[in-house]
Formats: sequence, structure tokens, C-alpha cells
Amino acid sequence: MIELASVSRTFQVGGEEVHALAGVDLTVAAGSHLAIIGPSGSGKSTLLNILGLLDRPTSGTYHLDGEDVSNLADAERTRLRREAIGFVFQFFHLVPRLTAADNVALPMVFAGVPRGARRRRAAAALEQMGLAGRAAHRPDQLSGGERQRVAIARATVMGPRLLLADEPTGNLDSASGRQVLDLLESMNREGLTLVVITHDPEIAARADRHITLRDGRIVEGE
Repeated sequence: MIELASVSRTFQVGGEEVHALAGVDLTVAAGSHLAIIGPSGSGKSTLLNILGLLDRPTSGTYHLDGEDVSNLADAERTRLRREAIGFVFQFFHLVPRLTAADNVALPMVFAGVPRGARRRRAAAALEQMGLAGRAAHRPDQLSGGERQRVAIARATVMGPRLLLADEPTGNLDSASGRQVLDLLESMNREGLTLVVITHDPEIAARADRHITLRDGRIVEGE
């Protein structure tokens, strides 16, 4: 599903060129579960942004489902993100003034899904997360674990093929974190390709495979 070949990403910081990624080669099979670990500043977030079409490599190629997406036009990148990729972040990124149901429905609003279908699909997604009774609650009325489950429902309501999770348990207590990982892994078992960014070796050990980044390079994997 994912093929990176010699992918590098450099940034200009002041007068200095910073190599966030340096010649990364990576293949991720469809339906697999990959964990990416490494210290702060190792390039994990940069790699996630490239995989999620939020950023472009400075050099190298990125093929997604056989298509070279390295230099797609912005409109096509937006369409692919909307239809094929879901994102889950450490700090949830829910809209505070919207209910759980309305937060889940947001991607469908941007995709032009009719209102009735949005309501049905958002309700079904929240029920899958065990949150049917919390649909009318705003984020400040939900626990951290509940907010992350709303975020997962929002990330998957469009039926993506790839889910990118950036430290999905980093802002949760242990019990809520385990529940969130169980949900993500159950979706992976149903065929969703799952890539998790983490600093926690225990979370990485739950994946089918993990790689370690250091100074923008893959230094080990199994």
C-alpha cells in the first residue's frame, strides 16, 4: 500500500539546512499494523505528515496504492486525504463548540454528504465506539478517553484505507489508553492499514512490525 523510496525532507531554519528525513525507504503492506518509534526530533512527525499528504518530500518518491503521490496537485491531495486517509492525534483536535455527533460529521460536511446520511453515519460510528449515549455532549463534557474515541470515529467515518495515529494514547490514563489501542487494533484486524507514531516500546510491541527513526533515518526494524 505504501512505498517510500529515498525520501528526504529538508527545512531552512535561519541560515541552516535541517535534514528532518534523510533517504528513507519504507514499504507498508495493505492491512498491516506498523509502529514508528524514536526520540523527539527523530523525524517521526515529518514522516507522518508525508504519509498523510500534509507535506511533500524534498526528494524521493511516495507511492500510495501504486500511485505516485509525491507531486500531486493540491486539490488531488485534498481529495485523497478525505477519501483514503484518517488521522488521530494526541490532543484530539475536536471543535469545542460542536457536539460529539457534529464533530464526527465534519469530514462528511466537507465531502458533501447529505445531512440525513451524515446523521445516520455519525450515529453508527459513535455506536461502534461505545458512545451512542454521548452523541449530544460537547468535548468539555467528555472524558479524555471518550474524546479520543470521538476523534477515532471522526477519522474513520469516511471509510479510509489508511489510519495514521500520532501518539494516540499520549494524553490518556493507562485504562483509557488500552481501550483506544484495542479499538484501533480491532479496525486493523478488519482490514484497515494502521500506522502508529509512539515513543512507548510497549505500544510498538503490539504492532505487526516496528521501525525506529533516529536523525531522520531508519536505524532498526523488525
